Amino acid sequence: MYEIVGKEQLAPVTTLLRVSAPEVARKAQAGQFVILIAIESGERIPLTLGDWDREKGTVDLVFQQVGKTTALLATFEPGDSLYALTGPLGRPSEIQHYGTVACVGGGVGIAAVYPIARALRSAGNKVHTIMGCRSKDLIFWEEKMAALSDEPLVCTDDGSYKRKALVTEPLAELLERERVARVWAVGPAIMMKFSALTCKRYETPVIVSLNSIMVDGTGMCGACRVEIGGETRFACVDGPEFDGHLVNWDLLLEKQRLYLDSERLALERFREQQCACGSRKEGAHEAA
Repeated sequence: MYEIVGKEQLAPVTTLLRVSAPEVARKAQAGQFVILIAIESGERIPLTLGDWDREKGTVDLVFQQVGKTTALLATFEPGDSLYALTGPLGRPSEIQHYGTVACVGGGVGIAAVYPIARALRSAGNKVHTIMGCRSKDLIFWEEKMAALSDEPLVCTDDGSYKRKALVTEPLAELLERERVARVWAVGPAIMMKFSALTCKRYETPVIVSLNSIMVDGTGMCGACRVEIGGETRFACVDGPEFDGHLVNWDLLLEKQRLYLDSERLALERFREQQCACGSRKEGAHEAA
């Protein structure tokens, strides 16, 4: 059992849970993730590490409520415990001194790209950061990202905060203006796809973190198969980071749509049962 020792509501649908997990915190590196099970009968879901504190033995998990399990997680409070937490998993980001780099975070991907930007900054790189969300209320960690950046940029799809644009617009302007040795783009698959296409125009290497369907996180189940450069790879053990120019994005997007109806029905049933129970957690746990 892994106790939750802190909680912060970063946005209306985005939550940070700080979890006591000393062994995970001790080994965590930028780009890695964990597999968690919220309750004994729950499903396994992967979450990228947003941050960690080796001294206190805690890890920060940031998630957006998009399905039943994340809706359930949002009901957890400090003092509650996760049933299981395994990690850190996946290959760490390849951190070197590249010169000038850019880190692009879309939506909840901002949390995942933050430790990468921090590690790149620590390695002596000049770091540009670009954050993008649908609207102002979904922006979080703006100050944390700005503290790492030589030129922080924030944009929203609807123009409700800072610049009205998709992240690809300021990214293209940056690549047009100066040489960037490498770009990291983390967020929804469609955002990473078009970030990769933008980088391709400028022949700039781009690393993406694939959020494919994942079960065990060890390469045994095969659920996270992705096609990279025409070859099958497993996002959990070969990734989650890959060369964005080599990803078969159409296949990835198609796989992500496979269970949308099932996920929607599960979430609807969970919320109905939650309302029927009329309690915060006990009812939620029974419904899960």
